[in-house]
Amino acid sequence: MGLGVVPPLLLVLLECWASVSAQAGATVAVTTEALNSTEPAPMTFRPALSPKPPNTPRAPEPSSGPRPTPVTDVAALCVCDLFPVQCDVNCCCDPDCSSMDFSVFSACSVPVVTGDSQFCSQKAAIYSLNFTANPPQRIFKLVDQLNPSIFCIHITNYKPALSFINPEVPDENNFDKLIKSSDGFSWNAESDVSITAESDTPNTSKYEYGVPLQTSDSFLRFPSPLTSSLCSDNNPAAFLVNQAVKCTRRINVGQCEEIEALSMAYYSSPKILRVPITVQSIVIQSINKTLTRLEDTDTLKQALVEAGAVKICTKVVLEVKYSLTYTDAGEITKAHLSVLLGTISNAVVPLQQTFEIHFIQQSTKPVPLSGNPGYVVGLPLAAGFRPPTGSGIIQTMNRYGQLTVLRSTAEQDCLAIEGIRTPVLFGYNMQSGCKLRLTRATTCLLVAEKMKSLLRGQGFPDFVAPFGNSRAQDVLDWVPVHFVTQASHVKDSCQLPVALVIEVKWTKYGSLLNPQAKIVNVTANLISSSFPETNSGNERTISIFTAVTFVDVSAPAEAGFRARPTINAKLPFNFFFPFV
Repeated sequence: MGLGVVPPLLLVLLECWASVSAQAGATVAVTTEALNSTEPAPMTFRPALSPKPPNTPRAPEPSSGPRPTPVTDVAALCVCDLFPVQCDVNCCCDPDCSSMDFSVFSACSVPVVTGDSQFCSQKAAIYSLNFTANPPQRIFKLVDQLNPSIFCIHITNYKPALSFINPEVPDENNFDKLIKSSDGFSWNAESDVSITAESDTPNTSKYEYGVPLQTSDSFLRFPSPLTSSLCSDNNPAAFLVNQAVKCTRRINVGQCEEIEALSMAYYSSPKILRVPITVQSIVIQSINKTLTRLEDTDTLKQALVEAGAVKICTKVVLEVKYSLTYTDAGEITKAHLSVLLGTISNAVVPLQQTFEIHFIQQSTKPVPLSGNPGYVVGLPLAAGFRPPTGSGIIQTMNRYGQLTVLRSTAEQDCLAIEGIRTPVLFGYNMQSGCKLRLTRATTCLLVAEKMKSLLRGQGFPDFVAPFGNSRAQDVLDWVPVHFVTQASHVKDSCQLPVALVIEVKWTKYGSLLNPQAKIVNVTANLISSSFPETNSGNERTISIFTAVTFVDVSAPAEAGFRARPTINAKLPFNFFFPFV
């Protein structure tokens, strides 16, 4: 069979294959980032040779049409650069990363950045790391990547396909034509203008949870340790994220005046969205650790003092505390700063700094706690009720009135001191009482109900918080109050409550270095006795008392060790051959 009878479709496919083969043999230029150049060498093509009959139309040459121009510059594209003015971990194309950042990278998260994969030839940016260099370096290569598919785009013969078509804007000339060509639409000029104006003006004065706090030039910097204990100043402070960190700096005392991170102005000068940072307090720490609070809140600058061979730098920032007030809408209204300045010398480098940031909602008062987390001696016990249909603990707003006992007075008259109570304070054993005068006309049932109400108070709680900062919604963590009634053994007699004894058992919880007080059991024992008989015309006095006892039930601390490892190894059956 001759070539003259070959189908035309087969010839076209052979030409395409020959053209792709010519491209595969082209020279590809590689440029590294060290020279900071992105100009590849020219590519050379070989002519595609294929037999064609005399009457077959000639296929277009590769150079007969314009090549597709890349829409995106892959050398400037970085898809893993998520945070501005901050190095993203393992993002090799991030321009904010330095050689120190590369030293903690494990690999490039995006090693290759390409454009449209449908083109026959396109630019590709390749990133890698050279860990053998000191410090490690980033290697950047810009290459021409070829598409082996025969259905790739080689010639751009329809330029409008490379971009979106601009829609036709209605005006007085084409309005009637657009009305006829469309199914109908509504036109409201006023609403369109207002919506556009609102959308074009971003609302930057309100924040959402976790969003970095913006300043006039960048964001509020909150130094913190990242991969090591060294301070990283590029960490942004996030909205509603309370933080308290410690980090160290390696400094040269002789150059302390030039280091911005040691200056007070470095932390007090930024403005958080037009809200200036107000210096609330300045405390000076001397070399012997004594603290002095300054009356003036003007910004101070660190100073270097040389005494012979000893160099001392004064007014260096040791501790920074931010207190930001925000509204329900997420807008910051106030920003306060408290700093601790100290003195460093050659003997105290590297320097350790402490940074804290707290957010306080506007028009709200902080809830006082009895401990965080464990109870503090002398603070009231947190207690409350659990409703039958509710899911949380109900507490009174007066934390000194949640668990109370009878309060002693000078008159010691039980009927006159009703309603006078004293709070139960953690760690304080208490005892109080009064005297009840009975006459022959006194009814037992009436007095018994009165004394029971006097001992228990207006609302005796059902649950006590195990820790000083226990939340009301964590019902299962709260300790129930076991109320026990103890009566005399005399039968057929009226029982008169005479005493209420509360026993609180607590234990030491947590680390041996900083144990926390935790309540594990609460028992309220109501003791009753038989109603005393009185002679005609005589009075009898009965003592009514309450007592609170705190019992430490902590088990003695024992050092714990891990179990010895067991060796689960089996010897081969002929290990002792030929002895056994």
